[in-house]
Amino acid sequence: MDIVLQLIFVLISCLVIWRASDGFEAAASYLGRNLSEGVKGATINAIASSMPELLTTFFFLFYLGDEDGFSGGIGTTAGSAIFNGMIIPAAVILVVIFSGAAKKIVVMRKVLLRDGIALILAEIILITMISGDTLHWGHGAMLMVVYVIYATYTLGTMKKKDRDAVEEYHLEVDRMSALKSFFTFNLKSFILGDNKIKNSNAWVLLVVSTTIIAAACLLLVFSIEQMGHTMGIPIMFLAIVLASAASSVPDTILSMRDAKKGNYDDAVSNALGSNIFDISFALGLPLFLYTIIYSPIHMSPEIIIQSGELRMFLLILTVVAFVIYLSGKSLGIGKAIALISMYVVFLLYIIGRSEGVEITNQIADFLLKIVDLIAIKWF
Repeated sequence: MDIVLQLIFVLISCLVIWRASDGFEAAASYLGRNLSEGVKGATINAIASSMPELLTTFFFLFYLGDEDGFSGGIGTTAGSAIFNGMIIPAAVILVVIFSGAAKKIVVMRKVLLRDGIALILAEIILITMISGDTLHWGHGAMLMVVYVIYATYTLGTMKKKDRDAVEEYHLEVDRMSALKSFFTFNLKSFILGDNKIKNSNAWVLLVVSTTIIAAACLLLVFSIEQMGHTMGIPIMFLAIVLASAASSVPDTILSMRDAKKGNYDDAVSNALGSNIFDISFALGLPLFLYTIIYSPIHMSPEIIIQSGELRMFLLILTVVAFVIYLSGKSLGIGKAIALISMYVVFLLYIIGRSEGVEITNQIADFLLKIVDLIAIKWF
């Protein structure tokens, strides 16, 4: 398959995921409308916007199978987590500042501490647990337990008055003809029509959106697999850049939308909560199901090294980003630039590794020093 055609398929997948996720997010937000700010972003919004990562990882494992599928899955989830932790908060800051809504944004430290610490702990568990040459159902089950504990704690600590609060839910829908709604993937208009959203049609919207997202994720996986064979690039590295970016579009748009409304806690907690969901449940569930149905996954030394490097880079960048979030009382343009710079450093590293360039210890140390310098600025 021609590279240009493969890239077109990736772009189509990205667009379809974005449009279908809009309907998924609307339905999920309605069903979780009584959750408080910060909690909703970390749970309902995070799961809604991370559905593409879960489905992409699922198809990578069940379509490619064994170590190639796992490498694609961990590339998608870890790459998405890095994208979410660096680019989404930076985009939120820049949107708020350049739209004139505010000169800086303030996020509750409780939200940052809760989600940041949970994310770092989840990544440490990921590093220590998946370190051998064989993966079985127990690894997937443990990763899922991590998210269940986090979600249980987050919902359990929500204030009772927030739990009991009932608010009227307003959903903005661009009304258009059924035919136009179908071809533009405006699922809110296509499913709801002139009706108000309620539990019954919200569930229909949720199921239809999930089905369309699944089809787009399958096309994305197929395109990346063909591109990897054509270019001779490991699936993991393509998944880190292409699959993670494509699947992170809903997270980015949802967080930017929340930021424009002034819901800064949800805007940031969505990104962090999505990361916890990505590296625990979105990776754990497909891994659990695959190893239960088929057999344990045996990884080659090369895949072990590559996934190990990726997981360590994920942890380092997360810790540095956490320091940036917590330094000072607000998030401004300086922090946005620092976060974007960290992601550029990460991309340079991935490009070097994907082209088969042997990165020496000196170059690796140089990249880590750049990250350290960015972090030191915010101490």
